[in-house]
Amino acid sequence: MELIKQFVPILLTGSLALLVVSIGLGSKHGELLYVFQRPGLLARGILAVSIIPLVAAILIVTIFPISLPAKAGIILMAISPVPPLVPGKMLKFGGRSEYAYGLYAAMALLAIITVPLLGLLVSHYFDVKTQFPISVVARNVFVGLIVPVSIGLMLGRWLAPEFSHRVAPIVAKVALGLVLLAFVPILAGSWPSMVTLIGDGTLVAIIIVVVIAIAGGHFLGGETLHDKSTLAFAAAMRHPGIALALAGANHLDKRVSGAVLLVLIVGVVTLIPYQIMIRRLEARS
Repeated sequence: MELIKQFVPILLTGSLALLVVSIGLGSKHGELLYVFQRPGLLARGILAVSIIPLVAAILIVTIFPISLPAKAGIILMAISPVPPLVPGKMLKFGGRSEYAYGLYAAMALLAIITVPLLGLLVSHYFDVKTQFPISVVARNVFVGLIVPVSIGLMLGRWLAPEFSHRVAPIVAKVALGLVLLAFVPILAGSWPSMVTLIGDGTLVAIIIVVVIAIAGGHFLGGETLHDKSTLAFAAAMRHPGIALALAGANHLDKRVSGAVLLVLIVGVVTLIPYQIMIRRLEARS
């Protein structure tokens, strides 16, 4: 059992890194910088991904009489943007690759600034002493984005471009399978904590925050349906790795980790009706 506990974090970190490698393998020249080079897209991305979800989370946890661990988990996820699974989800629903990859790269890199800054503002608002060290976020971004995407780019642009573009989807599927495999024991270990959070309005609170994030992303996504869904996915999906790292840095109650995972699961489930709506709108157009 102890061996499994030690192996699971390694498997999760490695599989997420492999997922980001597949982004580097599959992306074309200029796609990762696409959003950075377009101030309008960048501004709308920051608003939809970093600002609206946090404002919604603050309002909801203030209004709803839910437990402190639930409130902490919702807030931590609200300031933790875009996990590596997001670009694949965007592309699956017809998103432009340059927008999907560019939005992910921009929001992930900017997290080094936005997460500590927004965390500081939240701490002042709620008058609590918490830490949102840049080093924790920077390490997460460096290990989870910069290193693996550089490996993917090196292979995809210079060493083996044709082979890399062919295998990128396969690598992504393998990585996703490994992520799900690693997630099972993590979910099993956190399940008791998650159960204690259900029943006091926490589920409803999370759903409302996710729906607001989806609506904000859809509204700010531009004129095309594909761009709207791309930004909506990015706004709704949060990064549990960053949230859990921040929870650990502040030595928070283990139930906060359960709340973080509950937000992740509820977010994925809440996105299903939106995905169905997008499919139906695509069929009509």
